[in-house]
Amino acid sequence: MRCPHCLHPDSRVLETRATDDTTKRRRQCLACGFRFSTAERLERRLPLVVKRGGAREPFDRDKLVVGMRVACRRRPVPAERIERAADRVEQRVSGLGAEVATADIGRCVLDELRGLDPVAWVRFASVYLNVDSLDAFAALLAPGTPEGPAPEPVGEPAEAATEPGAP
Repeated sequence: MRCPHCLHPDSRVLETRATDDTTKRRRQCLACGFRFSTAERLERRLPLVVKRGGAREPFDRDKLVVGMRVACRRRPVPAERIERAADRVEQRVSGLGAEVATADIGRCVLDELRGLDPVAWVRFASVYLNVDSLDAFAALLAPGTPEGPAPEPVGEPAEAATEPGAP
């Protein structure tokens, strides 16, 4: 492994830790003594993601993690739990076939976020399910809400509240 500090081609392994599908190694450069960490991850054949418009692109785990982090922003959810949840989503997606619709990935993410943090789940669901009114939010938060298609707004959008005495 090349040293990121001096670019020397050799290093020695000081410590190895194995997790679910990642091996983390603590290394030391043989030339300059710089210590650094590496992570080895099993390379999977991941499916193509079929977008709503029909376009296809390779599955990108980084996009998945960023979306989950955005939903969990300013919430008491450790980064490690987000990474493990992303691992589980990636495993589920890889088992769904050669092509996977974005809707299927979204449902997997919703399932994981529901267990991580209820506010993160609502944040993600509001975007994923295209919630655009207070009534739709109320329907989303109702007990037993399925994670199906976007909830339809009930009636007209609520009128803006006015201050007492305002015309």
